[in-house]
Amino acid sequence: MSDNPFEAKTLASTRANSASLKFCQRSIDDTVSELQTDLATGLATNQDVLNRRSLHGVNELSNDEEENIVLKFLSNFYEDPLILLLIGSAVISFWMGNTDDAISITLAITIVVTVGFVQEYRSEKSLEALNKLVPAEARLTRNGSTSTVLASSLVPGDLVHFSQGDRIPADIRLTEAVHLTIDESNLTGENRPVRKTTAALSNANDTPLITQRTSIAFMGTLVRDGHGSGIVISIGAKTEFGAVFEMMSEIEKPKTPLQQAMDKLGKDLSVFSFIVIGIICLIGVLQGRSWLDMFQISVSLAVAAIPEGLPIIVTVTLALGVLRMARHKAIVRRLPSVETLGSVNVICSDKTGTLTQNHMTVTKIWSTDFKGSFNSPFLIVEKLDDKSLHEQLTKNMHRVLECGSICNNARYSLENEKYVGNPSDIALVECLPHFGLDDSRATKERIYELPFSSSRKYMAVCVHSGDMDKAETIVKGAAEKVLGLSNRYYDENGDIKPLTDAIKKTILQKSDELANDGLRVLGFARNNKKFVTEKEDAEPFELVFSGLIGMKDPPRPNVSKSIALLMKGGVHVIMITGDSPATAVNIAKQIGMPIVGENAVITGDQIDSLSEEALSDVIRNVSVFARTTPEHKVTIVKAFQRRGDIVAMTGDGVNDAPALKLADIGIAMGKNGTDVAKEAADMVLTDDDFSTILSAIREGKGIFFNIQNFITFQLSTSIAALTLIALATLFGLPNPLNAMQILWINILMDGPPAQSLGVEPVDAEVMTKPPRKRNDKILTKQVIKRVLQSASMIIIGTLYIFIKELKVDEITARDTTMTFTCFVMFDMFNALACRHHSKSIFEIGLTNQMFNFAVLGSLFGQFCAIYVPFFQAIFQTEALYFSDLVHLALLCSTVFIGDEIRKYFVKKRTLQTNGFHYGV
Repeated sequence: MSDNPFEAKTLASTRANSASLKFCQRSIDDTVSELQTDLATGLATNQDVLNRRSLHGVNELSNDEEENIVLKFLSNFYEDPLILLLIGSAVISFWMGNTDDAISITLAITIVVTVGFVQEYRSEKSLEALNKLVPAEARLTRNGSTSTVLASSLVPGDLVHFSQGDRIPADIRLTEAVHLTIDESNLTGENRPVRKTTAALSNANDTPLITQRTSIAFMGTLVRDGHGSGIVISIGAKTEFGAVFEMMSEIEKPKTPLQQAMDKLGKDLSVFSFIVIGIICLIGVLQGRSWLDMFQISVSLAVAAIPEGLPIIVTVTLALGVLRMARHKAIVRRLPSVETLGSVNVICSDKTGTLTQNHMTVTKIWSTDFKGSFNSPFLIVEKLDDKSLHEQLTKNMHRVLECGSICNNARYSLENEKYVGNPSDIALVECLPHFGLDDSRATKERIYELPFSSSRKYMAVCVHSGDMDKAETIVKGAAEKVLGLSNRYYDENGDIKPLTDAIKKTILQKSDELANDGLRVLGFARNNKKFVTEKEDAEPFELVFSGLIGMKDPPRPNVSKSIALLMKGGVHVIMITGDSPATAVNIAKQIGMPIVGENAVITGDQIDSLSEEALSDVIRNVSVFARTTPEHKVTIVKAFQRRGDIVAMTGDGVNDAPALKLADIGIAMGKNGTDVAKEAADMVLTDDDFSTILSAIREGKGIFFNIQNFITFQLSTSIAALTLIALATLFGLPNPLNAMQILWINILMDGPPAQSLGVEPVDAEVMTKPPRKRNDKILTKQVIKRVLQSASMIIIGTLYIFIKELKVDEITARDTTMTFTCFVMFDMFNALACRHHSKSIFEIGLTNQMFNFAVLGSLFGQFCAIYVPFFQAIFQTEALYFSDLVHLALLCSTVFIGDEIRKYFVKKRTLQTNGFHYGV
């Protein structure tokens, strides 16, 4: 029984306008005719595409209607209990005749709610932007040209192609299905993949269920094996997936661990603040102060002291950080991953496409009839011009290149003016013109294909040139695997001879020599037998081995520098590849990976022979895993995690998905990665470049420090405001700040100055620091010390000004204005000090433009509050002399100077510690 709640509705879907129901019973020719398209070239003109798009719309499933922004804004006034208390206070003030107070409180409430709403709206928009960073794509043929496009651009009649790991972009009538099985569990609830065919269903009395429509590939389902092509028959809401989309209620995503920690911190501080505020209010009333004044002060203090905006600022900071990473080609799909990035201390990386450029070129060829050149037994392609290659092309080599051409799925894209597909396939086709050869696929008709898989390690096709009785089978793959399927070979005269052990040994020796040069080696074989089977385990047999081709995939330009920086920061970088140990070691040395000790290189067979405990023991010194399968990746991740390491794992294939999910950070390839891998991953590299991981880890570490910085700012401000009012009330002094002024301070604490600390540019120094431990608290002893130091200086300085200005028992507008301005200036200097936890501001400079504008804007607002008559009435202030401002600026800068002194001693102590360490 399926657990899918939509199964009953889906399986019973009998919509009269269902395109899948209609076309599953139509032949391919009828489908092509009805949709007015072409089976080989797709839709012919852009105007036709535009007409179809205007008729059918965009291939997207629209979300629920957006909530009215005005209503959402107004809801903030009655959903927050503290705001309701302030509104009640304003109503009471108006009822008692204190019209000025009522108007002031109302304006203050509006400002506070607006700032909070803007923050939340910004957070939501940032998260919406994240959801658009990894749009669905499809391989499309239009007017004979094949290219990768956004799935949203598809229209009915389009010809699309898909292979293992791809997500079907629309409802499609299949026109080609090679070993094609599709996982439809997210649509039907059935976990078993469905074998697809191109045959139309025979007309039946009963309406075929979705699971019976084997000639249709449904939107949103996943290709588990094989590949295929088809004609788009319906898009968007008109697909079968669109029919059940309306039934899906949105599930609220769980908060990230960091957000949960911030929620807990906020709740703990709220409880503490409420207790202090309650005591302040009680003491004030017992001292005979107006209960309404104490009520207003207490509620305003609660709004200011309780960091209700903390989780929002955390979300905004994480989201903006993720958007910055996207500009560096690293798309983080889940916010919690940002926290984990700063803790990664092991990176397991694929070789091909990540550490290397993923652009293969054929460099060496070997066959038994080649006599050698340049003192080498191989034909060295890169050292010869086209004329020389023509002259040295032997009969057997011609067979090898022909095999590489026919057993090939690369397609030519007119739009991109190059071949697209598997890099090895592309390399085999691109080298043909250098030998004066043409692509042989145009003269052959393929009748069967056994696609490459990581378990088979080879690909086979069966083709003929017009006569089915003269069909032939061609195989390419790992040399030892192809050799195992062969029982004969072409000798130096081009004759077919039995494959003896001596010849096998020679072939494997040549394969090893190519691998030792860091080349990917492919073996080729063929026979004149027909190979067509539906059996899962069937293999071609009695093949004639033809020869070997070695191809080079050079390392990416910046990868060695990135590895050096990661190793300097305490990150263990490991290469995982399916290539031979010799090839892997050659590439590892080129990119600067240390190969030290007998356990530096481990093969897949060795992994299988070791227990989990034994593997965990030896794995600390491993730099390269060779001859591995995707299944080995899971074992490797578990072994590292068993040691307590935080593991990042890269992958691109369907079988990599379990390891990507298991890893602390799964990293999928954006260009060559399958949709399954991307969905399982936490991060997608849009350029498939290893150096991008370095940028992402740098951002992850930087974001964590930025969060600590703005928490330091918020807590020091909150503690200072609470303590200031508490001390004044305790000693029987008038309240140094009125309700409006406290609310303005709250805006500064939760608003632009605090947010700007969250987008502080990442300091390159973070990469020299060791990875953060998984259980490290964000509120460390060092952070608490900084908070208490800053809060103490703000309290002492503000109390000094208040007591100095307080001449009589009756507080004046000047007294509160001086105290109010003093606190705000302290806050601005404190924000400046909080930009970096250990570096002087004179070192980092004024590089954070958002911070600069936030502080200037806050100071402008403060000057408006004390010099503009309208705001003077609201905040109950009066104009100050220029000398007053100079005096306050000098006094308030002490919090900045004090933190600079602290940073100096921290730096000095660090240098002494490092010096002692290096001395040892």
